[in-house]
Amino acid sequence: MYHVETWKEKLGLFLTILWPIMVTQVSFYAMNLVDTMMSGRVGTNDLAGVAIGSSLWMPVFSGINGILLAVTPIVAHLIGSGRRDRISGSVIQGLYLSVVLAIVVVIAGIFVLEPILTIMNLNPDVYHIAFHYLIGLALGIIPLFAANVLRYFFDAQGYTRITMIITVLAVPFNVLLNYGFIFGKFGLPALGGIGAGYATAITYWIILLFSIWMTFKVEAIRKYQIFIKWAVPSWKAWKEQLSIGIPIGLSIFFEASIFAVVTLLIGMMFTTVTIAAHQVALSFTSLIFMIPLSISMALTIVVGFSVGGKKFKAARQYSLLGVLGGIGILIIGSVFLYVLREPIAYLYTQDRQVVLLAGQFFIIAIFYQISDAAQSGLQGVLRGYKDVKIPFITAFISYWMVGIPSGYIMAAYTPLGPFGFWIGIILGLTCAAIGFLVRLIIVQKRAVEGNLELG
Repeated sequence: MYHVETWKEKLGLFLTILWPIMVTQVSFYAMNLVDTMMSGRVGTNDLAGVAIGSSLWMPVFSGINGILLAVTPIVAHLIGSGRRDRISGSVIQGLYLSVVLAIVVVIAGIFVLEPILTIMNLNPDVYHIAFHYLIGLALGIIPLFAANVLRYFFDAQGYTRITMIITVLAVPFNVLLNYGFIFGKFGLPALGGIGAGYATAITYWIILLFSIWMTFKVEAIRKYQIFIKWAVPSWKAWKEQLSIGIPIGLSIFFEASIFAVVTLLIGMMFTTVTIAAHQVALSFTSLIFMIPLSISMALTIVVGFSVGGKKFKAARQYSLLGVLGGIGILIIGSVFLYVLREPIAYLYTQDRQVVLLAGQFFIIAIFYQISDAAQSGLQGVLRGYKDVKIPFITAFISYWMVGIPSGYIMAAYTPLGPFGFWIGIILGLTCAAIGFLVRLIIVQKRAVEGNLELG
């Protein structure tokens, strides 16, 4: 990472950091996409079961991962302020924390998974697939969280290509493992949708091994001696990471939980075909969202680096580049989504009913993606300033007090049916975008006036 002066140089640096993150995010999501697509080829019940399982897992993963994301602004600030000697300790403590959080998630799952699935009153086959898919996935939680800490450590220094290489190498393993476990190839048992959980868990272990190898392979990373110079677990260090990470994690959880809760409610209120169609639309639009999400992550890095070095004008310029760029890209992407909505749906299933219904979901999804791009970019900027507490409150109000209630009312009491939930999502995301924009204006003003606490 380095400071630059002109708009052209800032755009060049931003794109240099961004494009590997984008490839990484798309590759990561491709694993989930492979789970869904291959499961759909087995049958509608398998597609629905994996959809329910993924919908329960994703908000939990996103929330915990958000806590670990605190490593990015912490390391970026340390680099920007020239305090590189503190980086190694922060990363090691992040690794300890990731293991503790993973164990907590597994223990919680033992007690709450079965009751949650029972409450949903699912088709017995869908229940069985969702339950065992998550059991398989649980075997990979510890390596997933630990690998993500290393990823954020790499990314915060601007070495986003390291994570890109690791993830791109892991995707073929995921495809082959899914092919083996789902369809019973290579001498493996044919587990259907359940097999996707085990395949993904093994892939997470592969990613962790690649990540550890990179800490010894790359000279710029090796000098920190991450797996050589260990430190004693420190509650003080955990407290610093949690003070930043918990609000980030909760904000991400509240957003991710909108989609999860909507999927669960659709599962309780509508047919298996509707569940499958909803999952098809959600799965592909989530893939498109990897673009603004990547921009958000890149913004946290460049803004955090600039703020750490007290280059507040540069931080504002990066903010404009990233947020407006994300919105523009999603507008263009929406045109292609509208034109290709049915061919895309056929990638997941050959069930004509599911395809037609998914096409209608895609049309509504076009509108929510624009708001999603705006709020994602704005949150990335605020994280770069280490401003996370007010955005967390904003996220809670927008997603849980506006998005979900309005969506439920429209779905349950109007002719909109399941589409009402998606309109509620649009309202929640739009409120969040407006709230984050107002907060950013306040934070940027304080930074210029010298009243910003940098941590």
